[in-house]
Amino acid sequence: MRPFAYARAGDTPTALSLSGREAAYFAGGTTLLDLMKLDVMAPERLVDINPLKAEHGSIAADGSGLVLGGLARMSEAAEHPAIARDYPAIRDALVQAASAQLRNMASLAGNLLQRTRCLYFRDRSWHACNKRNPGSGCAAIQGVNRRLAVLGVSEHCIAHYPGDLAVALVALDASVDLVVPDGSTRTLPLEVLHRPWGDTPHVETNLAPGELITAIRVPAAPWFRRSLYRKVRDRESYDFALASAAIALDLAPDGTVREARVGLGGLAARPWRAREAEDALRGQRLDEGSAAAAALAAFAGAVTHGENAFKPELGRRTLVRALLDAAAMET
Repeated sequence: MRPFAYARAGDTPTALSLSGREAAYFAGGTTLLDLMKLDVMAPERLVDINPLKAEHGSIAADGSGLVLGGLARMSEAAEHPAIARDYPAIRDALVQAASAQLRNMASLAGNLLQRTRCLYFRDRSWHACNKRNPGSGCAAIQGVNRRLAVLGVSEHCIAHYPGDLAVALVALDASVDLVVPDGSTRTLPLEVLHRPWGDTPHVETNLAPGELITAIRVPAAPWFRRSLYRKVRDRESYDFALASAAIALDLAPDGTVREARVGLGGLAARPWRAREAEDALRGQRLDEGSAAAAALAAFAGAVTHGENAFKPELGRRTLVRALLDAAAMET
């Protein structure tokens, strides 16, 4: 780990004044410190924003929707009764993520911004990583890539987004509130918070330097109670997803899909909203056949490389199972 300066911000204006291209906000540090130890990230200054939790750490739910403070901890959100009742997909994603100790430490905003687990990104002995060394190539394309993405990839990068929470949130039309270094604010749909890889995989989000996520907003919809998150991983105890699916369904009494939301994780370059699957489901009676058709639509654009050739099929099966489980939920 390289030397760095440490500053503790007592309020939002102070945090913004300390931010910049060479600085990084620090809350739980569950991803940042790992990457600093690996010398993948080397901020010159850490800005400790934990004192801002009183301002940006609350959780509130009412008829207009759910507001999650960016500095609320994952464990706090997982245990919130309104989330368990009205947004079960969010709770599912939280309790299946990381370990209990990490969930007690990690902030919600920090969790959204976690970076890929691609071996070539995290190991500096490999030069060819466009995400770490722009223009150097992508060693993963011809290398060890079993866990990597098949959706949203490019010839420049096939790294995957590893998180769970963002997959549920993108399926539920969430957005993030941001405060800009000049003190102004803006709101960004979560679906566009993370950028497609394209030819600039080192630019991972649409955040400007120094912008701070203060809250996550999820709209209210009674049918979000029929939502869930299903995760397939190598081990149940604690692991990142090989494939996951977040589902929310609005079903008519006869089982016809009035509205659907589908998010996919472990399979894509960013939290993935599968709109093709949603379009295929709308107006159809939900059964194994229509679920399989939606899964085919979701992965029509999948691109595989070597070891990850199994992932489209795993993703389709995961999505079918999630859809049928959601249809069977009692709400």
